[in-house]
Amino acid sequence: MNRTLSVKIIALTIWGLLLFSPFLFQDVRQVEVAARICVFIVLVASYDLLIGYTGIVSFAHTMFFGLGAYGVAIAMKQGDNTWGYWIVGALAGVLVAAVLAVLIGLLSLRVKAIFFAMITLAAASVALVLASQLSSFTGGEDGMTYSSPDIFKPATKLLTDDEGKVARIAGVRMNGKIAAYYFVFFTSAVMFWVMLRIVGSPLGTVLKAIRENEARAEGIGYRVVAYRTAVFVIAATTAALAGAVYAAWLKYTGPDTTLSFAIMIDILLMVVIGGMGTMWGAAIGATLMVLAQYYLRDLMEVASDATSAIPLLPELLSPDRWLLWLGIIFILLVYFFPAGIAGTIIRGRAK
Repeated sequence: MNRTLSVKIIALTIWGLLLFSPFLFQDVRQVEVAARICVFIVLVASYDLLIGYTGIVSFAHTMFFGLGAYGVAIAMKQGDNTWGYWIVGALAGVLVAAVLAVLIGLLSLRVKAIFFAMITLAAASVALVLASQLSSFTGGEDGMTYSSPDIFKPATKLLTDDEGKVARIAGVRMNGKIAAYYFVFFTSAVMFWVMLRIVGSPLGTVLKAIRENEARAEGIGYRVVAYRTAVFVIAATTAALAGAVYAAWLKYTGPDTTLSFAIMIDILLMVVIGGMGTMWGAAIGATLMVLAQYYLRDLMEVASDATSAIPLLPELLSPDRWLLWLGIIFILLVYFFPAGIAGTIIRGRAK
């Protein structure tokens, strides 16, 4: 079987499982995990558009993600929970993200990669500080809670039975929570499809040429700074849209959920695990990382209990050490899949 086709099948299987997650995994926590995977696939794919396809190292991706989320949060907090305010907030977040991306791109993309990375890190740090300190506007460290559109409320009846109660399909209540999940799923799927179209278009070919040899791309007539700025804006606005979608799902926005540098590290790890410059690898990397974050501790607790009679092993498998084991797993993945899971499968160089 064609190796690229194998990666596509794996990624499409993930999307298929996400499509039916509310019916396959009916626990509230499991649906939360599925929604987070959808959003982070988009975040990772948009970041891969920068680092994997164009060779741009940025640490400001969570800043753009947070702008979209805070745009929705502020609009719905100051106004009400109608779709009009969600759209206004999302557009405001996307517009601010686009303007900042243009400014950062035009001012900084001419410098060397390490200096550009430092500039984006500084910008992200400023955004985090402002969000934490402007408490009257952003809620400060506590963040902001708000109501989502009425259709997303658990009390909303999407379908009713003969008695007027919420109908069930395969045991799942057809209420607002299902509507909220499928809003997240389909918007994320559309954004992912758009990015696939971008990397498969002539623009994607130019981006790869810039990544491989910037001077040669400039020499044959491409305005490298213009293309790098354009892709930086595309990635920024996509991240802002993902933030707006996630804000509608969470009904809470705060520095730790959208602007934290830990989220930026997670995105980087997801890109590396999935494979830079593959796009389909975003689905693989985001899924594995989110599942590990949510369930590795539970698995270790089970393993610790099962090995309680063996000296030292229960201590090593203690759930409190889950970050240690996550690091070990990441090292092993990098060793056995040096180009990421998708990248190594495509190139056929797994150890």
